[in-house]
Parts: sequence; C-alpha cells; structure tokens
Amino acid sequence: MTAVRPLRLGLQTAGVLFVVDQVSKLVIYEVLDAAGGFIQVTGFFNLVTVWNYGVSFGMLSGLGDHGAVILSVVSLVIVAFLINWLRRVDRRALAIALGAVVGGALGNVIDRVRFGAVFDFLDFHVAGWHWPAFNVADSAIVLGVGFIVIDSLFRPDTMRAGEKEKTE
Repeated sequence: MTAVRPLRLGLQTAGVLFVVDQVSKLVIYEVLDAAGGFIQVTGFFNLVTVWNYGVSFGMLSGLGDHGAVILSVVSLVIVAFLINWLRRVDRRALAIALGAVVGGALGNVIDRVRFGAVFDFLDFHVAGWHWPAFNVADSAIVLGVGFIVIDSLFRPDTMRAGEKEKTE
C-alpha cells in the first residue's frame, strides 16, 4: 500500500473536519431550534444556541456590520498561508494538524458568510463556571494549533541555526 503524501493527508483532514463541522451544526441547530435553544445533556454539559459575532471567546465581536466580512477575509488569508505551508511539509502529523486548522477555519468562514456569525453549541460548565460555547471547527483549530506549537517547541530539527551551533 502506498503511503498518503502529507499534502494530500492534510487536505483530506481539512475536508473531513469541514464536513463534520457543517453537518454537526446543521443537525444540532435543528435539534436545538425544536427544543427552544437549550438541552441539558449532563450536569456539566449542555447543548446551546450561541451566535458568535467575533472570534475565540467573542473577542472582536464589536466590529460592526462588516465584522463577518473582515474576519472571513482574515481567515481566508490565514488558510492560504497554511495551505502553502502544508505544500512543503514532509511529516504526516504536522500535515494533519495544519489540515485540522484549515478545515476548522473554513467551517467557521462558511458560518460567517451564511449567517453573519458562527454557530456555537457545545457548553461545558463546572460549579457555575461556563467555558465559552464552541463547535467542532473551534475544537479542530485549537487542537491543530496546539500540536503545531508543541511540535515547533520540542522537535529537535526545528531548533534555530544559532542554537544548533551552541550545542555542537
């Protein structure tokens, strides 16, 4: 069996996560709409209807009428940068992480284009403290970026040239 090339693997990851994000939003929105926008699942987890007009945790939600366009353009520029990076990647794990960020970003861009905001629905809480609601796309972005950061910090061949010289 031929190994999947990193570029293809990253793009497949992006595609799968994009579809999972969009399908989950469609299904959960319909369920929540019928339930009045709130379903208690457990003592620490609810499904909720939240429209996020900004980015993570609602930051930049005050951009006004053009906020969705501005955030979508910024996201698409980042996606283009990440796809260009993905073209040069030779490691599968990094390709998957980049694909996760791309798929998640595109999932949220589609929401902004269609609705002017991102549909968030996962609500975790403990002792009255609520984590801001999020969705599958947000999860993909956070996990992908987290892996990229850890990979860049701890992968030996990513040290800067000056650091390599000091250790030799």
